[in-house]
Amino acid sequence: MNVIWRTLLIIRRARARLRRNGRIPLQSVGRIRLRTLPTDIDLLRHMNNGRYASLFDLGRFDLLIRTGVWDAMDAKRWYAVVASETITFRKSLNLWQRFDVETRLLGHDEKSVYMIHRAVVDGEIHAEMIVRARFLRRSGGIVPHDELFTALERPDGLPDIADWIHDWAAASALPSTRVSAPSVWS
Repeated sequence: MNVIWRTLLIIRRARARLRRNGRIPLQSVGRIRLRTLPTDIDLLRHMNNGRYASLFDLGRFDLLIRTGVWDAMDAKRWYAVVASETITFRKSLNLWQRFDVETRLLGHDEKSVYMIHRAVVDGEIHAEMIVRARFLRRSGGIVPHDELFTALERPDGLPDIADWIHDWAAASALPSTRVSAPSVWS
């Protein structure tokens, strides 16, 4: 339950920073400071691997709000869903340890937007997650990127996606929701 309180706090802080400082460029690196709480810890006394994705969501919310994407999505009745994600761990985060969640837009392809999240302590990466997301309409259907970028006032300088990210997205994709995907173990 503590992630909901953190979420509400991050949203409130991001909105205050947006009002105070204005929108930041889409290419910015968003940073929020967090602390590993007792509810984040597993039996091995370090942050549970499943908790990272929830806390990285907070970095994504902060960046979406401060870039103005959140308000554009709300006005158009759009929402984003994670299509796939991969996380790599390097060092543990221990109880009460402070760390920064750094979030940045990596770029996009014809279907998805890609972001990267990092858990960073004193400038050192402890974990990193790549996220592939899609924007959907509440009324149904995918938001085409032309429409998305028009709503965002056509941001310039969006980075190109590295070839390995395209390879990862293709290799990790499941079948479309329009076709069968039976769970069969060989």
